[in-house]
Amino acid sequence: MPMRLSSTLIALFFLALLTSCRKENRAVPSVMFGQPEAQEDMADYDLPDMQAAGELIAVTLSGPETYYEYRGQGFGLQYAMAESFASTIGMRLRMEMASDTAELLSKLAAGEADMIAFEMDSAYCATHAADVQLVGGRWCVRSASPLLAEAVDRWWQPDTRTRFLAQEQARMSPANRVRRTVRPPMLSRASGTISAYDALFIRAAQRLGWDWRLLAAQCYQESGFDPQAVSWAGACGLMQIMPSTGARLGLSAADLYDPARNIEAASRYLAQLNQSFADITTPHERIYFVLAAYNGGAGHIRDAMALAEADGHTPRRWIDVEPYVLRLSSPAYYRRPQVKFGYLRGEETVGYVQQIRYRWAAYRGSARSHSTGHQAQPSASKPSRVRPRTDYINDSTLIP
Repeated sequence: MPMRLSSTLIALFFLALLTSCRKENRAVPSVMFGQPEAQEDMADYDLPDMQAAGELIAVTLSGPETYYEYRGQGFGLQYAMAESFASTIGMRLRMEMASDTAELLSKLAAGEADMIAFEMDSAYCATHAADVQLVGGRWCVRSASPLLAEAVDRWWQPDTRTRFLAQEQARMSPANRVRRTVRPPMLSRASGTISAYDALFIRAAQRLGWDWRLLAAQCYQESGFDPQAVSWAGACGLMQIMPSTGARLGLSAADLYDPARNIEAASRYLAQLNQSFADITTPHERIYFVLAAYNGGAGHIRDAMALAEADGHTPRRWIDVEPYVLRLSSPAYYRRPQVKFGYLRGEETVGYVQQIRYRWAAYRGSARSHSTGHQAQPSASKPSRVRPRTDYINDSTLIP
């Protein structure tokens, strides 16, 4: 009896292992769409299998109207619709990107995605893809996934696209960019007091190794010193921390609005970014990259560095990389092979860094040093518009 029981357990173990491998093998190596191998691997992979895995994988093209990431969160019309659909069928969404429509179809056929969340042309699909069907608002699924197709068609309504588009436009309207009550940029020039939170900035800056006035300048850019500020993207509090980022830093939803905890968490996040850009060995150069990554995401800034290097520029000098951050809002650049994270609202990120630098210069000229040893430098005039700059202030003497 023990021997029979042992044999049964071994057989069950190998059966479970085989089943697990089959599930894990859904992202098979990329092949040309329509090849028998890809079709055979995904022949019976349908909605129940996806629900068992708990994840719907959709693929799309990067862009402001489709999908992009901002501060670690997905945005865009196609993303919003795909996330809503995934939620209605009890699944989380994983959005992947392709470089063009041919790659969209290739990833679908190869099993690297369950669905194309992009409005495809029916004639193009009929000409270039085998065993693919249009569903809903011209999304695509494999013909071998009829239950998924049926679920999309049930979810999609005549007004679906219009409704989600209106939501996205409302989110991005100037009135909804940041809900905040802006405080004065400086409480007292006579005493050198910038804000009510100076002591928190000083403590956080000592931990980070930055000038505390730089943190104050960043905070003003983020929230205008309003601890209750909320942005269009859902960032919260003084340093505008995304809830997902806060959770990774051990910050609860309620703590996001606590000034001390918000600033402390932001300093830890800045320290992580500072470490991730440790290959930029010049401290004052690294600060620009860290600030840009705080706003736009480290992956996007690495993309801009890769583009700069590919075009023969120095990838660890902000003056060389800044123009490519701007260009990541153009399809001619964010669809280049060096780019892994797609579209970026580059003008916002460049403007973010510029405004912090100019306010930091102003604070250095009028705020007390608190024994940091930093010497104040003349402030610069505010730029009239966002543009690549060549008149950089030398901040190298101001960074420890």
